[in-house]
Amino acid sequence: MTPTSYAIADAYINPLTSWPRVVLDGDRVVGFIRGNFDPEAQQEEFRSCIWRINVAADAQGAGIGKFAALALADEARSRGFTRLTVIWEPGEEGPEEFFLRIGFTIIGQTQYGENIGALEL
Repeated sequence: MTPTSYAIADAYINPLTSWPRVVLDGDRVVGFIRGNFDPEAQQEEFRSCIWRINVAADAQGAGIGKFAALALADEARSRGFTRLTVIWEPGEEGPEEFFLRIGFTIIGQTQYGENIGALEL
């Protein structure tokens, strides 16, 4: 594959509704979370949601992901939301066990078969 066969797609992130944060352990970045708060979103699952959550491989299992997700939940609550959602692809290698363990419940599926999880605030 040559470099000319690659392409960059536009990704729209609204800076007015996006909530990106890093998680620090001292001065080391060990995690990242991006939430979105848009009460006007047409689809309910995108009004107060986790867009992305990442934890450094060597820091996984230490509670960093839970800390980040619950911090985003606190922010959602402070903005008047009563539910935080997240969408994930089911499967053994996916994040389903993590989200269920920290309190999310599966409330449906997308048209592509991904799970929609919700955490009641």
